[in-house]
Amino acid sequence: MPAPALRVVRPSETSPAARRAAADRSARRVLATLTIAAAALTALGLVMVLSASSVSAFAQTGSSFTFFKRQLFYAVLGSVGAVVAARLPYHVWQRAWVPFLAGTLALLVLVLSSAGVTAGGASRWVNLGSFNMQPSELAKFVVVVAVSSILAGNIRHLGEVLGWAVPILLVVGSVSILILFQRDLGTMMVIAATVFLLLFVAGVRLKHLLIGAGVTGLAAFTMIMGEGYRRARLFSFLHPWSDPKNTGYQIVQSLIAFGSGHLVGVGLGASRQKWMYVPNAHTDFIFSILGEELGLVGEVVVLALFAAMIFAGIRIALRAPDAFGRLLAAGITGWLAIQALTNLGGATGVLPITGVPLPFISFGGSSLVVSLGALGVLRSIGRAGIAPAHGRRRHG
Repeated sequence: MPAPALRVVRPSETSPAARRAAADRSARRVLATLTIAAAALTALGLVMVLSASSVSAFAQTGSSFTFFKRQLFYAVLGSVGAVVAARLPYHVWQRAWVPFLAGTLALLVLVLSSAGVTAGGASRWVNLGSFNMQPSELAKFVVVVAVSSILAGNIRHLGEVLGWAVPILLVVGSVSILILFQRDLGTMMVIAATVFLLLFVAGVRLKHLLIGAGVTGLAAFTMIMGEGYRRARLFSFLHPWSDPKNTGYQIVQSLIAFGSGHLVGVGLGASRQKWMYVPNAHTDFIFSILGEELGLVGEVVVLALFAAMIFAGIRIALRAPDAFGRLLAAGITGWLAIQALTNLGGATGVLPITGVPLPFISFGGSSLVVSLGALGVLRSIGRAGIAPAHGRRRHG
């Protein structure tokens, strides 16, 4: 019986240089996946903003393209910001987070002054001349940078809780209180969930995480039950059909839109629910209009694009050169994923309605610009992970 043939392994195939080259090719594919997913979501968002806002835009301004033109401008501005952020060393944010946080807090205070713009009973915007800015969107990124920097500086001393918990509480607490005054509990909860994710990634003890989660959950429940409109949202989420013309109206109309879409939708631009049936059709409930017009196929495409982006973010975090890069990448990825799940859950009736936008797709300049800029930072971390071996420096 002849001896089995043996495969000759060339030394070059198992050399460290060859393994590094293969890993770097994989990392470049991850960066390409991140870029393609973000570009596709942004382009799809532009299309859906045009479709979902056409009726309300014409009713308000006499042109169906008003909101689309604004969103297109924001997309260009955000893309430029993403390119600049991708070329900046990500450690710039670690050195600049304190003044960056101070500026963000100043903007959040400005919202509560006479310069603030009130809409829908909430003051969340500040007038900056020809456009409005929502500082709470910027605050999401700033908190991720600040908490990542604090944890990275204490990564070997997480057992000494006061050393990192006090500064994190000061950062998150100051931002959260100002956002709460703006009646924006949804954004505050997204920030809190992102911070807990960062604590978990950093390796904080489970006991401390559970204590923090219990205290935060109790505080959130107290704030929900302490305001009538928040209680109404919670109860309408639990039983939307018990009051379909009042407290359950938004969820019911959203579900009707999804049900009308079936498999392939009624056709792009042919939504009936955007004719003043679904409130905030181009912002909070844009996914409902997308489901109606593009059907289950369109919904799955959106979910697949978000999944690809999240997968790429996780891979970038795993390959980050140091602790700060790993935490920052995980924080950005987690924040966008949590916000997307929160919006999708509200639109489909799985979670209470919170009013947070769907990243890259909902109309909103602050959200789109900040999200695209954050992806630029994520790409910067990914590029650092494929730098030449002799230029790499790994830290704790």
